[in-house]
Amino acid sequence: MIFDVGHLLLITALLLAIFGVVVAFWGGHTRNVKLVASSFNAVYATFALVALAAVILWYGLLGDHFELSYVWNHSEIALPNFYKFAALWGGQAGSLLFWVLILTAFGTAVALQNRNKHQVLMPYVNGVLMFTSVFFLTLLVFAASPFERVAFVPADGQGLNPLLQNYWMVIHPVMLYLGYVGLAVPFAFAGAALISRKLDNEWVRTVRRWTLIPWLFLSLGIIMGSQWAYMELGWGGYWAWDPVENASFLPWLTATAFLHSIIIQEQRGILKVWNMVLIWATYFLVILGTFTTRSGVLESVHAFARSNVGVYFLVFLIIVVFSFLYLLFTRLPLLKAEQPIDSYMSREAAFLANNWVFAAIAFATLWGTFFPMFSELLTGQRISVAAPFFNKVNGPLFMLLVILMGVGPLMGWRHTSAASLRKQFVWPLIAMVVIGVVTYFVGRSIFASLGLAVLAFAAATIVQEYVRGLMARRATTNENYLVAMGNLWRRNGRRYGGYLVHLSIVMIGVAVVGNEFYQQTTNVTLARGEVVQLGGFDIEFGGMRVENESNRDVYAAQVTIFDTDSGKQLGEIAPSRNVYFKTPDMPTSEVGLRMTPIQDVYVVLNGWDDTGNSATFTIYINPLTMWMWIGGLVLMLGTLIASWPSPTRRRSETFSAVAYATGD
Repeated sequence: MIFDVGHLLLITALLLAIFGVVVAFWGGHTRNVKLVASSFNAVYATFALVALAAVILWYGLLGDHFELSYVWNHSEIALPNFYKFAALWGGQAGSLLFWVLILTAFGTAVALQNRNKHQVLMPYVNGVLMFTSVFFLTLLVFAASPFERVAFVPADGQGLNPLLQNYWMVIHPVMLYLGYVGLAVPFAFAGAALISRKLDNEWVRTVRRWTLIPWLFLSLGIIMGSQWAYMELGWGGYWAWDPVENASFLPWLTATAFLHSIIIQEQRGILKVWNMVLIWATYFLVILGTFTTRSGVLESVHAFARSNVGVYFLVFLIIVVFSFLYLLFTRLPLLKAEQPIDSYMSREAAFLANNWVFAAIAFATLWGTFFPMFSELLTGQRISVAAPFFNKVNGPLFMLLVILMGVGPLMGWRHTSAASLRKQFVWPLIAMVVIGVVTYFVGRSIFASLGLAVLAFAAATIVQEYVRGLMARRATTNENYLVAMGNLWRRNGRRYGGYLVHLSIVMIGVAVVGNEFYQQTTNVTLARGEVVQLGGFDIEFGGMRVENESNRDVYAAQVTIFDTDSGKQLGEIAPSRNVYFKTPDMPTSEVGLRMTPIQDVYVVLNGWDDTGNSATFTIYINPLTMWMWIGGLVLMLGTLIASWPSPTRRRSETFSAVAYATGD
């Protein structure tokens, strides 16, 4: 039977991964070329076996093979194929298979790119990545097999969780997994540097792009998850500081800090120990987050059911912690800083302060996330930590982070003179004051005005740097503005792409301030043709309609939006409730949304009478929320520009490859 073959493929992949770990570490230690070559081949073969196993599970899902427990629990005949395909990561065992599929794919990509480079590091890089694969394959073989059978062949499955039957939940988890799993690669390079004692900047230069790309995927996954929460959960917001949301956010924080601090190590040869700690913390938080969603220790709308994989994760986390600490302390003499920080008024000092703030946010988020578990262990009572705690603690820290985001790039290396400070910051400070005063008189919220003023300061520093770069380039080349911009990105993408990423954070910050401080809401029951006024809009209920689909009924309200002052019709929306045949007690919402750069009209259908002549709604006016999604697009553009090799770097890499091949 083909599903027995799938299970056998996973067992073979586990044995091959164990072999790969042994030959990688022993080959690296003894400099045995044949063993090292075997480690590369083991990486490729393990990926092929895992990919075949995933294809077999997809075959079971798309073919309605309900004799598989996984298919029976997470699919049904009436489920659209789109969601059957996505059901691979909709449950415990399938998501673990998807995890190791992406991990082995990343391992294969790293091995192919670096097979003839980094001769000392690569055996250990293979070994660390394969060791992680061994752990997840052990889970699949012994604790959560996706090919487990049921005692009989059911006529139909139980269906996919209704909350997952949304297009964002097809795309969003893939982005998260690509980010989550991809962050194992920089950890593998750091581990390889520690094990081999090759602790110069070679691993840092290599790992930057292998950190940026997973960081981009993780960022997009978080933003897409926010979009899903905004559109599907129907509570008017996009981020609730839920434990699983926090589990994705924590490694994003430490990875972002790492991307900033490796710049200092490259430029000045300092923060070597700190960078090792950051990338280890990122990997640790990835594994911890995976454990959190699968062990049942924390409750979340996003979490999987309780299972027996928790013990495996705890053992693996202990191994990761003590192995890293041993390597770090035995290599400390090799990680000494090459020179001190010369001045507090320098770029490296600002970047270090930036790192401290990231670390503080990560600690506060980690503490708040796991406090309910600790309180239950110590007192027997689970004390929840809700959004107000995170907002009060992390809000000021994020404001400080935005200030440093504006300050850092304008500082000079080693020392910045007072004259240079005045020259760099006069216009950003003016923008900060003007925006702060104007928004206060418009909105009468001191905290919102303060937040927008700080964001204006950061935005002005970015615009100023772009203007200076464009003017300097036009002065020397006489290029038009578009060509000059393109050449700035092409020749110094690392710098100017980074500025775009900073600008995207400013846009997201604007959306957060607008939603947090200026949101208006009301709950109302309307008869057909009745109107409610809110935030300058007249919102009219026009009746109900029912749409029958393959596995659900959709109850939609007809809502028309008018401008209160002019009476002009602005649009029609259809907030709805989905009632699934398999799980009628778990209806889901689809909000009605009119989105503009200024504000969203956001309508949630809560209930209706049997005749459809009246319905109950929750209505929100959410100012500036659209800038969060625009910011996500700008973040993607900026990261791609920052990670694209410059012509100079490409020539350098080509020369190095030729030199290596010829022995020069």
